[in-house]
Amino acid sequence: MDATVRHLRIPPEMAIYAEKHDIFHLVQTLVRNLMVDKPEDPIQYLINFLKRDSVDVPRIILLGPPASGKRTIAKKLCEHTQAIHVTLSDILNDDSDLTRAAQQYQDKKQKIPKDLWSQLIQQRLSKPDCVRRGWLLEAIPMTQEEALCLQEAGITPDHVVMLEAPDVVLIERSSGKRIDPVTGDVYHVTFMWPEREEVAQRLETPRIMMPADLIAKKLQKYHTEAHALKQTYHSCLKTISADQPHIDVFSQVLNYVRTPRHSASPYTPRILLFGPPGSGKSLQAKLLAQKYSIVDICCSELLKAVSADENHMGELIKPYLESEQQVPSSIVLRILIERLSRMDCTTRGWVLHGFPQDVEQAEKLQESNFLPNRVFFLEMTDDIAIERVTLRAVDPVTGEWYHTMYKPAPGPEVQARLRFDPWNSEAQLLKRLKEYWSHAVDLQAFYPQAVYINADQDPHTVFESLESRLVG
Repeated sequence: MDATVRHLRIPPEMAIYAEKHDIFHLVQTLVRNLMVDKPEDPIQYLINFLKRDSVDVPRIILLGPPASGKRTIAKKLCEHTQAIHVTLSDILNDDSDLTRAAQQYQDKKQKIPKDLWSQLIQQRLSKPDCVRRGWLLEAIPMTQEEALCLQEAGITPDHVVMLEAPDVVLIERSSGKRIDPVTGDVYHVTFMWPEREEVAQRLETPRIMMPADLIAKKLQKYHTEAHALKQTYHSCLKTISADQPHIDVFSQVLNYVRTPRHSASPYTPRILLFGPPGSGKSLQAKLLAQKYSIVDICCSELLKAVSADENHMGELIKPYLESEQQVPSSIVLRILIERLSRMDCTTRGWVLHGFPQDVEQAEKLQESNFLPNRVFFLEMTDDIAIERVTLRAVDPVTGEWYHTMYKPAPGPEVQARLRFDPWNSEAQLLKRLKEYWSHAVDLQAFYPQAVYINADQDPHTVFESLESRLVG
């Protein structure tokens, strides 16, 4: 902490207020619409946008293999949501310079360049009807490359639905397809026959009926892209079986798209990790920080870093650390508040371990308005802690840690030079365990929302347990 460096401090109340009033989702919505619509006057556009009764309109992508019922579901969905039904054929029928340029490629049976394709989609979605009522893209995009082009253009859906069914079912459906020439609705002789007799009487067989082998090829081509599309849209994707009555399929799709995306809206993680020595707090904090780009704050390491600086606070705590005495809570809290107030912690979030160590410290942290939104206790018995900690040793040459049982030294030469830290002796460890358990029950009562994780497992299993409780 160089005294010449001034870190921008953000009040902790800001993040709490933003989460409470859903500011993150609002800003995300505003930025997304600016990117998609690209208005000439962005300030007036935002003012008008915020004056609406609701800034949330449907933004849906409906994907699925041939004959999975996309058109039927899309039309019914747009009837219920009032969203604009957008297909590529509709876009290409528009009269504009972009569509005329795209049509030239179509006439030559050439693929439309991805930049032109992206501009076509963007042009359609920026029209007033789509801006006002929202949109549903049917079978757009068809490849991951197209999906990434949409993302680069700022076109991000709230909900992506992918219909799925066995190929044998899809091939059978394709052969039994019938079209209503008046409405363009798709029916099937077995799976979905119209209720009204007048509609049934006017149904026609499609002019071009694809043979089963050609359908199989189209399905194979779809499957090669489907997995990549799932990965691209994994955060907002719902796969639904199309091998069921279409009424049930539609009901499931409608329920999903009516679920607000921001009900699980992005929040800034503020995580507290508790656990006895040897429970893996440092490792789990490191894994969380790496995966979610949050700031890993180990209280003891933070104090060491501060003491290394030649400033007032560093000089103040250095005697405590050199004599292995506990730094007063008031000083620790001052250092911690300064660190948690920096921009990286405020915008990205943090995972804190090593503080608070008792209820008094927890109360002081709460009074400072640094409120965790996830609290975890890593649980394990003292016997396991002793086994994990006392058998650890470090190679002074490489700095690598080894363990007599879990990670033995690779050879006798390394084994001979290993050094055991006196801090990890059984006597020292038992003192630390006693100290931890003397405050654990009170801390658990102070954080009634805490989640308890069995730490006597493989570290990656523990991490998966933590991850599963970070959302929702």
